[in-house]
Amino acid sequence: MKYYLLIVVLCFLNLAHTQNCTHSFLGEIKDFHDGTPMSGATIYIETLNSYTTADINGKFTIKNLCEGTLVLRISHVGCEPKRLEIEIDGDTYKEINMEHHIEELHEIMVSGNSAKKLTKTAQESQLNTEIIERFSALNLGDAIKQISGVSSINTGNSIVKPVINGLHSSRISLITNGVLLQDQEWGIEHAPNVDLNTAGSINVIKGASALAYSGDAIGGVIVLKPANISLKDSIYGKTILSGQTNGRGYNIASTLTKSWKKGWFVNGQVSLKRFGDFKAPDYNLTNTGVNAKGLNLSTGFKTFEKGFIINYSYLNSEIGILSAAHIGSINDLVRAINNREPILVKDFSYDINSPRQDVTHQILKTEFYKRFKQFGRIQIQYDFQNNQRLEYDIRRDDNNRAAIDLNLKTHAIKANLKLDANTKAVYHFGIHTRFQNNFANPETGIKRLIPDYDKYDVGVFAISNLKLKENTILDFGLRYDFNRIDAKKWFLESRWEERNYNNDFSDIVIKTENAQVLANPVYNFHNVSVSAGISHKISKRHSVLFNYGLSQRSPNPSELFSDGLHHSAARIELGDLRIKQEISNRFGGTYQIQPSNLSLQVEGFANHIKDFIQIIPFGTEQTIRGAFPVWNYTQTNALLFGVDITANYDLTEQWNINHKSSFLKGRDVEAKTALIDMPAFRTVNVLGYTNKKWLDFNANLESECVFRQNDYPNFNFETLNPTTQEMVLVDISTPPPAYHVMHFRSEITTALSKKTKLNIGLNVSNVFNTSYREYLNRLRYFADDLGRNFMLQLKLNY
Repeated sequence: MKYYLLIVVLCFLNLAHTQNCTHSFLGEIKDFHDGTPMSGATIYIETLNSYTTADINGKFTIKNLCEGTLVLRISHVGCEPKRLEIEIDGDTYKEINMEHHIEELHEIMVSGNSAKKLTKTAQESQLNTEIIERFSALNLGDAIKQISGVSSINTGNSIVKPVINGLHSSRISLITNGVLLQDQEWGIEHAPNVDLNTAGSINVIKGASALAYSGDAIGGVIVLKPANISLKDSIYGKTILSGQTNGRGYNIASTLTKSWKKGWFVNGQVSLKRFGDFKAPDYNLTNTGVNAKGLNLSTGFKTFEKGFIINYSYLNSEIGILSAAHIGSINDLVRAINNREPILVKDFSYDINSPRQDVTHQILKTEFYKRFKQFGRIQIQYDFQNNQRLEYDIRRDDNNRAAIDLNLKTHAIKANLKLDANTKAVYHFGIHTRFQNNFANPETGIKRLIPDYDKYDVGVFAISNLKLKENTILDFGLRYDFNRIDAKKWFLESRWEERNYNNDFSDIVIKTENAQVLANPVYNFHNVSVSAGISHKISKRHSVLFNYGLSQRSPNPSELFSDGLHHSAARIELGDLRIKQEISNRFGGTYQIQPSNLSLQVEGFANHIKDFIQIIPFGTEQTIRGAFPVWNYTQTNALLFGVDITANYDLTEQWNINHKSSFLKGRDVEAKTALIDMPAFRTVNVLGYTNKKWLDFNANLESECVFRQNDYPNFNFETLNPTTQEMVLVDISTPPPAYHVMHFRSEITTALSKKTKLNIGLNVSNVFNTSYREYLNRLRYFADDLGRNFMLQLKLNY
């Protein structure tokens, strides 16, 4: 036996002696973007348990290697560590590429709460995850009002549309998870169909500087980005529970993510929201409940160099419209305006009756991207949206049959190319195509407000970002959009002749029957947008930026074709086939002091809009249901200008003061009067206290002061009261008085385990239960705004 053991030992010693361990490995580390050597990189050789360092040319050599697998772990300041397995079979050379741009890596590798700017020279603000979670039970419009210069136009408290520097609806583009939202945004009482709980960050870009997203966003762009995926073997999530006294309701939002180190991930998010009738300080707001539910599912593969994403989102919102806001005639409106309390007040209920809205929005998105060494990044995306809008009016025949039934289907494809090999000169190119079909159900028993139409869009853009010096950045952008609208619409023959369409549009008539005219209006619009901006850092803390934007916006189908009673708005709306494109020239400037004890940002702008489209009161019209106000879409030349101020001052390590103010003027240049629906001067001051030792305690007392809007157009008119046979004044223009409300917020955070944290927050809105009416709330004619509300929120991160 011992001879056998001796033979084995001798064979092993001979093998070890004859194995060739004289091979060398030469590595060369370069930047992925521009190929420059990365000197000073640290290389840990796992196989040999030793270290080496790359030289000034990014090269390193490892000698006396045996055949087999060499395992290296490479790290460099500002780079994600990289692990490599290299097969050694003789002398070996390998070029190793690493990503040295932290901002690019942030999207892929880092999970955090911070929001990064999307532009270099635009007037842009961000909301991070922490702020968004605070508004989990509310709306997008409520959340972004935290940004100076952003307000909202409301239909009650549950339908909230963002307003950026006085502009809203079709003049604002909303991007959610890379998809340009298409959801009948033309209606003043149509809230954006997005679930705030799906956003990890929100960026608000004022003006038309973000040409990569849209060319007709005269007012600005709102970008909701999902939370970043952490590329490691992990499963994590969060759940937010909240309950509140006003509305006696609750909100639940829960997210769970499973990720793998190699780049695969699966994410799911659900949300439920249920509220009953809300309450003003002195009475219930009957039929103002909300019932909403959302689902968001994502899966895909993400690394820095390549990846794909598949996403599906579903959101259904059922929203009650204040019962007292339903008017059967102009005389109901006069009575509502003259009464200080709603005409109809009932006991609290969770029931949602007519008038109400029931809106379902679905999005399916697929995206693929690939980065190429020393070149750039290409991205291709397809998305499909289906928006079903049902609006129910109080009807004698059938309250369960919608008065408005619109189905909007949108297909979109886009391809983007970003050339960023040279970080001092980055170029971005893209092409977007879109097809949209709107179907207005004719079986509602009521004349359709919006007709059937097909819409085709094609857009191309080119953007350059030039770093002139270390402290100076220059941006240029150019975009062209082609829009085509092909509609079929029935007009009453009397309306067709009244508006003189019989002379101007006789060539688009298909047929005439039963005192109606069927027309086929077709529009082709060519829009050009230009942006230019410069950002300069004067010193370590002081910087300025200036930007200019030229943009054109095609009229939307509502502005062209509206023709009938808009029930949820309780008014007759008339479009005009002669409406032309809007042309905006916007100039903006910003001065900024970077955070220390004092941070300050002052933004000024002036926006001249040629052929500005507005809807204004025109008179009254008698229908079989009574007399209603008539609102016409018209055009004029407009000038909007203003200043937005944001400041924060740290009194001590624990106490700080935050200030926001917005001043805006909107003028009708032709009529030399004020524009309708312009936000009043608003100032918000917050006193904050933080103590890390008290379970990370913080508290804020907020003072919100809104002045009376004294600069407004007078569209009041008189009408005949059939009961008294007297002329009465319909005061639809006079703004409500100024108001001042106080809010309070506090929270603590405690660790339940090593990986689980619980955050408990208490919010009190309208602390002193103040009665007030907001000028930009469409229901201000009928009732006060919300009274005091206590909300308790529990947030669990795990």
